[in-house]
This record gives sequence, structure tokens and C-alpha cells, in this order.
Amino acid sequence: MIEKVHVFTSAATNYLPKVRVLCNSIKQNHPEFTIHLALADEVPAWMVIEDESFDSIIRLEELGIPDLRSWIFRHSLVELCTAIKPFVLRYLFEKAGCQIALYFDPDIVVFSRLDDLLDEFSHGSILLTPHQTRPEQTLEAIMDNEVCSLRHGIFNLGFIGVKNDQNGRAFVEWWCQRLYYFCLAERERGFFVDQKWVDLAPALFEGVRIIRSSRFNVATWNITTRNLAGSWQQGFTVDGQPLGFYHFTGFDSEDHEIMANKYASDNLALKSLIQWYKNNIVTDERVTKMPGWAFASFDNGETITRAHRLIYRMRRDLQNAYPNPFHVIPDGNCYYNWFRWRAAIEHPELFEEEKDIVTDRKLKMTHYSRKKAWRRIYQYITSTIRDYRYGIKLCRKAIAILRTEGLAGLKKVL
Repeated sequence: MIEKVHVFTSAATNYLPKVRVLCNSIKQNHPEFTIHLALADEVPAWMVIEDESFDSIIRLEELGIPDLRSWIFRHSLVELCTAIKPFVLRYLFEKAGCQIALYFDPDIVVFSRLDDLLDEFSHGSILLTPHQTRPEQTLEAIMDNEVCSLRHGIFNLGFIGVKNDQNGRAFVEWWCQRLYYFCLAERERGFFVDQKWVDLAPALFEGVRIIRSSRFNVATWNITTRNLAGSWQQGFTVDGQPLGFYHFTGFDSEDHEIMANKYASDNLALKSLIQWYKNNIVTDERVTKMPGWAFASFDNGETITRAHRLIYRMRRDLQNAYPNPFHVIPDGNCYYNWFRWRAAIEHPELFEEEKDIVTDRKLKMTHYSRKKAWRRIYQYITSTIRDYRYGIKLCRKAIAILRTEGLAGLKKVL
């Protein structure tokens, strides 16, 4: 058994409820692990580490990232949370005694001990879990899962494990160099934040272990080829093995539940897990009352747009001229004012692109809302067919909503 394992997750403050569920699950199964939260945000004044389920907070300032304020500004929230991962690995390797570092996304939950996963380090330095480990059997599943992997990356970077040896350190340095410049959410250019880069790892580095055990990184993108069973009383299994960790990706947007209903609507074990996760993501009023992500606005409080970040990201001259682009000097020489006075003149194509993106996003959201509503209606109908009592209860609820809120209220619920 390898000792001195450090585990971390990366998130902003708004994800604290999920972070706590993850860290508690790790502590329950591996109390010997040291757990860190790499916070891609400012540390709230009210946060007390003794009250949290993780052992330490790793601040951005501790990671040794050059030109930190400039670098942060170039990234969106999702990009920043993923871009810091290799820098945290490097930071942990430099801490005395860290032999193994494991990363988990904050929306993952560990359900059993991971000793067999750690045993893989006896034969390798880098552990990766593919999105799929068995071929899909239907055209629809191929489109939803295998084609999606081709776009977003073969390996799911909700988990990665790296050993503090020559191979592991070489991989981390390479990943740091790539993500410093290219941790971008720009699928049209072939980038999907930190994830697609790691498709190159098996070709570039020795000691890469591809973990195909079906008990790890179970998610809706592979539930079609894995037999998830069990209950809270009996324990959960995957293909007869204890469930290692489950990935609740897309939970807030309801994509997770939509895909679960699409591909595993009759799986009572999965329904039980989803309901448990809903119940255990406890809302923290201190989190909900926060003004938002610390790096979402300039010092004067004005929101930073995609165009703000994009122009600054691609212009080295602006990065040199304004090393702290968040700083605002009223009517003075700062990036905020440069953008107001020069951006539309020097980059008119971006502003047309921004309008197109906003219009396209609105159209997609309208289509998505309609699609989601029809999926809900389909779920209601199938549930009513299975149990007429559910249908009676549903009708009573619908009538009550119509009486109090009218048709608009019923549409809102759907």
C-alpha cells in the first residue's frame, strides 16, 4: 500500500456544497489521505478550515504561476478551474512527502476504497480513465457518447492520478506549459480546456496506465455499457464490483438527469444515487449571498465580457502594457479604458461575432427549453403508465398550479 497520498479538487466558492460532499466521501473511505481544495477564487473571510471537510486551501498565489493577475484575466471561470490543475500537481510534488497526487472533479463522489486503483502505480506513473471502455451498440448512443468523446477528449479529466517520479514530473511540466497558454474552451479550434491535451499523453510519456475497470468514473456517458446495481442498504456495485466513484457531471443544468432517464430510466440504483446527491448538496447561505466569482468583474464592478478576455488573451502587447488588467484608472491609461476607446476600432470582427454568439445562444436556449419540456412530459406519461397513483397526484398538482399561477405557471414548471 502506497502511503502519503494527496488528493485535491479545483473549484470556485460557488461549488463548495459539491466540494464538501466529495471530500466527505473521500474521508469516509480513505481517512489517511490528505485533501486539498485548490480555490480558483478569492478565499471568503468567513471560511474556517477547521469547519471544512478538506485539510487545506491552496490559493492561486501559492502556485508560482508567472504574471498571475494577467493570466487569470485571460480565462473564464471554467477555464481557470481546469487550467490550475497541473500547477497544483507541481505544487504538491514539491511538498515534502507527497508520493501520489490524485485529482477529482468536485461533482464526483467516492463510494468505496480505491486500493486497486493505487496499486496501478506499481506499474505506471500516470492514471487515466477513458469516457468509454466498451463499444456502444446503438447509433444514438454512439452519437451521444463516442462522438462526444472525439470532440471533448478520449479521457475524462474529472479524474487523474500522477506519481511523483521522473515520468510523472515530466508529464506535469509539459501539462503546465500547455495549459499556461492553451487551456481554452474553444471547440471550434480543437481545444476543450485541459482535457484534450491529455489525449497526447500515451504517445508522449512512459508509464501511462489506462484504467478500464468499470467501477471507476461511472457516469451517464458510459452507463449504457455498465451494470450499476444495488442500494444504500446492500451497497452499490458495477458489473459485480463495488462502485468506486461516480461522476455527477452536468447536474446543475439537469443534463445529468436527462441523460440518465434516456439511457437508464429503469435503473433504480441510479435513481437512488441521483436523489441522494440532490439531498446532500446542502445550500450554504453564505455561498448564495456572495456577489459571485472574484474575477468576474473589473475593480470598478463592471462585468468582464468574453470580448474583454479574448482580445487581451491574443494581444501580447496589451499584456505587457497592462499587467493587471483588472485595475481601473478613471479616464486614465488602463486596459479597461483602452478597450472602451480602441477595441471596436481594432477588432470590429469580434463585436459582430459577439452579437452572433448572443443570438445563437438565445436560439439554442429556446430550443433546449422546448426539448427539455417535452422530455419532462414524456417522463410524466411513462411514470403514470407504470403507476396510476402517480398520475392522479400529478393531475392534482397541475390543477393547483393552474388555479394559483395560471397557464404561465404550468409552463414555468415544465
